Amino acid sequence: MPQNGRPSFEHLCFVASDTPEAQDAKARLAAEYGNVPAEDADTIVALGGDGLMLQTLHRFINTDKPIYGLNCGSVGFLMNEFRVEGLRERLADSVVTALHPLAMEATTVTGDTHLAHAFNEVSMMRQTYQAAKLRISIDDKVRLEEMSCDGVLVATPAGSTAYNLSAHGPILPMHVPLLAVTPISAFRPRGWRGAVIPDRCSIVIDVLEHEKRPVSVAADHQEVRDVLRVAIKADVRQRSLILFDRNHGWEERILTEQFRT
Repeated sequence: MPQNGRPSFEHLCFVASDTPEAQDAKARLAAEYGNVPAEDADTIVALGGDGLMLQTLHRFINTDKPIYGLNCGSVGFLMNEFRVEGLRERLADSVVTALHPLAMEATTVTGDTHLAHAFNEVSMMRQTYQAAKLRISIDDKVRLEEMSCDGVLVATPAGSTAYNLSAHGPILPMHVPLLAVTPISAFRPRGWRGAVIPDRCSIVIDVLEHEKRPVSVAADHQEVRDVLRVAIKADVRQRSLILFDRNHGWEERILTEQFRT
């Protein structure tokens, strides 16, 4: 490591999704820049879409190996534009952002407890044709006694432009200490559009009438079915590092998304 604390970008590890496009990109880049095992790498270069980036963020959590995404997929909000040439120069000029995940503790109807982390969101969804009934508490105080809905999600700033945005939740700037709590197709109360809360708060969502209205929960790509209660809180002890091109960094992406027509 150099004195300024940034990696040298000499030893790169390329990881790719299974698509032909991503695998071809990996072969081209490895031929041009070399490809070392992850444990020997200064930087991880992820080739694919946002799904692959989320998997990579989980894989290298707390390693302090920065991850630089190149978009070879259909969705690439967390990725940079794909180009073969000038990779090390782009890496040297990139901007690093630390992402802290949500910690989820889900209790099932059988009493089992499941722990998981989510960099994008924790989302609860009905499992059958009947609407879910949920109760939402913030810091041990009930804030919404009963909501009939398809589900609800809690999103980080990184995840606020993903499923949260599709559910008409707010876009959160990257460095604000906030979380979005967003209903999914709420039937009652019809007027509740969600909430933005400090990320120091703890959120507990209880499933009402769980025998009749079963609910599942997903923390990024990890799903638990037949949950009874889900507790969610930001976990600042955990982090992964993500790199963005300086001329198209996180703040620019957020502003572009908010003014998209």
